[in-house]
Amino acid sequence: MRHTKLALAAMALAVLAGCGGTDPAPGDQSVKVKYSAQVTFGDSLSDVGTYAVGTVAALKGGKLTINGDNTAINPALTGKNWTELLAAQLGLPAPCAAVTGLDGDASKGFSVPATAHAGCYGYAMGGSRVTNPVGPNNKLTGVALGALTYPVVTQIANHLKAVGGKFKGDEVVLVMAGGNDALFQLGALSTAATAAGKAAIGPAFFASLIPQLASGATNPQTAAGAITAAVQTATASGAAQSDIVSAAVGAAAVQPGNTGVVAASTAMIAKATADATTAATKAGADYAAAHGPELVAAMGQAGVETVALVKNQLIANGANYVVVNNLPDIATTPAGRSKDAGTQALINAMVTAYNTALSNGLAGEAKALLVDVFTVSHDQATNPAPYGLTNVAETACDLSPAKNPLGSSLVCTAANLKSGDISHWAFADDVHPTPYNNLLLARYVAKAMVTKGWL
Repeated sequence: MRHTKLALAAMALAVLAGCGGTDPAPGDQSVKVKYSAQVTFGDSLSDVGTYAVGTVAALKGGKLTINGDNTAINPALTGKNWTELLAAQLGLPAPCAAVTGLDGDASKGFSVPATAHAGCYGYAMGGSRVTNPVGPNNKLTGVALGALTYPVVTQIANHLKAVGGKFKGDEVVLVMAGGNDALFQLGALSTAATAAGKAAIGPAFFASLIPQLASGATNPQTAAGAITAAVQTATASGAAQSDIVSAAVGAAAVQPGNTGVVAASTAMIAKATADATTAATKAGADYAAAHGPELVAAMGQAGVETVALVKNQLIANGANYVVVNNLPDIATTPAGRSKDAGTQALINAMVTAYNTALSNGLAGEAKALLVDVFTVSHDQATNPAPYGLTNVAETACDLSPAKNPLGSSLVCTAANLKSGDISHWAFADDVHPTPYNNLLLARYVAKAMVTKGWL
C-alpha cells in the first residue's frame, strides 16, 4: 500500500511538473491529436454554468466550485472546473453551457426558461443522473431551485440532434456521471429509514410503558389490559401524545394495589422514551440494511447504462475519442465522512458496483479511455500532502444560511469563503471540488490521455 501511494503521488507531481508546475494556467505543449471540439456529458462536476441565471447569476454563482476569477487572492482560485482546464490544455476554446435555465420557484428568482445555445457543447448539468430525469434539486423533489437535471441519455440525444446525428470523429468527448444516482438513492434511503424509525417510536414507547405502569398492581395482567384499552381509546379519538400518556397513567392508578404508580410514572415515562429511541434507531438501521443491496444493484445498472450510452450512442455514432471518468471516492468527501461506518460501507459498495460495470463494459474498447478517478481521489483523501492539498475533510465555502442562501458551492464566491488560505483545500462544499482539486483532476485525465496516445 505504501508503494502504491508513493507511486500515485509521484505521478501527480510529474503531471503537475509536465503541465506547468503548480501554476493553475495550463502549460504549452504540442498534442498528438488535433481536436476540433470538446463535448461534455455528465453532472455538476463538469457543469460550466447551466444554472448561471436568475438569482444564481445575481449571487455571482453558476458553477459547483468556488466561483469567479479570484486569482488576485491566490493563483489557484481560477473559478474553473476540470473540463475548462482540460480544454485549455488541448488548445480548445473555453467550453460553454449547451443549455441554461431553471425551472423552480419564480418568487425566488429560480424560474428562467431553458435556452439552448448553438455551438456550446457543455451538456453536463448539476443534478443530472444517467437515465433518470429526476435528480437532486429537480423541482419534482420539492426543492425551490428547480434544477433542470437532463439525464446523460437526453444530453447525448440533444447533441446528436444539434449536429445532424453524427460526430465528426475528431472531437474529444468527456463523460463523467453516476454520482447523482448514488446521492439521490442514498437520500431516498435515508428518508425511508427515518420514516421507518419514526413509525417504530409509538409502539415501542407503549410496549415499554404499559408493563411498567401495570407492574405494581395486584393483578398486573388485568391492569395491563385496562391500560392498553385506555391507550387505544385515546389514540382513536385523535388525542395528543401527552394526553394518551395521561390516560394510560390514569387507568393504571385506579387498578387495585397500584396506588404508587402516579409518583413513579415520571421515571417510567423516561425509560419508555429511551426504549422507544433505541427501537427507532434499530428500525431505521434495519430498514437501511435490508434495502442497501437494492442501491448497490441500481448503481451497477447505472454503470451498465453508461457503458451502453458510450458504445451505442457515442462510438456507434462516430465518436473516436471518448474519455470516461469513473466515480471518485464519495465516502471520503465531507458528506461521506459525516456518515456512520455502515453508510460509508454502503457508499463504497455502490461506487464499486458502478465502477466495476464501467471497467467490465469498456474493456477492450479502443475508442474509449476509462480514467480511474476513484484510485487517485482515495489516495488524495488518505495521503494529501504530495498532491499539494492542505485540507481534505472540510468545506472551503461557508455554507451557513447567513453567508450562503443555497448552502451549496453553486453560489460560493470569494464573499462567502471560510477565513484563511483555503486555496489548496480539496472541497468547496460537501461533495464538489475546489478549483485546485479540479486542476488535479484535469491533469490526471491529461496524464491518462498522454498514456493512451491521445495527447
